[in-house]
Amino acid sequence: MRKIIYDIWYIFCKEVKAIAGDQAVLTFFIALTIAYPVVYTYIYSNEVAREVPVAVVDHSHSFDSREFTRRWDAAAGVNVVAKCSDMEEAKILLYKKDIYGILEIPSGFAKNLGRGDQAFVSLYCDMGGLLNYKALLQAASDVSILMGKEIQVEGLPYASEKAQELSASPVLMADVKLFNPQSGYASFIIPAILILVIQQSLLLGVGTLAGTVRDKSRYRLMIPLSSRYRRAGSIVTGKALAYLPIYVLVSVWIFIVVPGIFNLNRIGIKWDLFLFLIPFLLGSIFFALSMSFLCKEREMPFLLFVFTSVPLMFMSGISWPLQSIPDYWVAFSWIFPSTQGISGFAKINNMGASLADVRPEFLSLWLLALIYFLLACLLYWREIRKAGKCLKTV
Repeated sequence: MRKIIYDIWYIFCKEVKAIAGDQAVLTFFIALTIAYPVVYTYIYSNEVAREVPVAVVDHSHSFDSREFTRRWDAAAGVNVVAKCSDMEEAKILLYKKDIYGILEIPSGFAKNLGRGDQAFVSLYCDMGGLLNYKALLQAASDVSILMGKEIQVEGLPYASEKAQELSASPVLMADVKLFNPQSGYASFIIPAILILVIQQSLLLGVGTLAGTVRDKSRYRLMIPLSSRYRRAGSIVTGKALAYLPIYVLVSVWIFIVVPGIFNLNRIGIKWDLFLFLIPFLLGSIFFALSMSFLCKEREMPFLLFVFTSVPLMFMSGISWPLQSIPDYWVAFSWIFPSTQGISGFAKINNMGASLADVRPEFLSLWLLALIYFLLACLLYWREIRKAGKCLKTV
């Protein structure tokens, strides 16, 4: 037992030394995990699009069309910067990116309203920015509903105030946005990014270390020809213990400090959050150790893992509903710790769930941690056998 502990300690020290002596790995483990959460959160810190520049093409030139334009412009997300005589003039501004939307009011707008017929307006948006589109469409819809209610009330001049209210709004709707009151983009997308930063930085850093060892090894092995590296469990445990303290400190920065700086939602219990993160960190570490065997050269992690961030974001179900993703992609996403990590973290941090509420994700992460620990041990056991054959040939 003492021999095993000494071997683990030796491997731990060697791995810490390798991390400290490799600038690229320090960049992945420290600089990336410190900078990325701040940069991403700062970019989306405004939460919603405001004062989106737009143009209006008013063919009606009536009081009603001017009133619609005035109310639309008064919305928080809209800024009417141009009033054009025709659509061609407005399109030029749109192509030049001076505006991101065009409101066209037809010539019969006021006439239709006066006759009690349904009137129409057309909204054209640059779909390169979905947040801009959402802000413009929401504002136009709100103005249309409000003006419609006022027209209904005007048609009942002799009715009581209560009757007018009931006629204009027979059913009162309460718009309650659960867990994201301002419909902010950062509030729902940043948790997924924070989880992915940890997993991806581990894949890149551990993969770079593995590729470096192979580059330096005469026999292209993942382990040195040393008697200390003769037990697969000791190797995996020693390496994992070198990464774990770093990512515990990183987790404090990512999940406590950064959300505090930018006032993001944090309604979950911190202890529940950290207990949930333990199997996620272990699962991500063992997953990275297993995947590092794919890295034949030092530069290989860039080719293998960088591009996976966007697909993993979609497959997690945070930015696109799982019901709209094919079942085989959903099943494939379960092999990544980030999938269950994003789901559980969002529930605890943003929805106030307890550890018991995320029991499926919590147990799944422990299962993944066990599977990838055993897989890493198996892969290192094969390397030990290869190293033994190489020693015999020396």
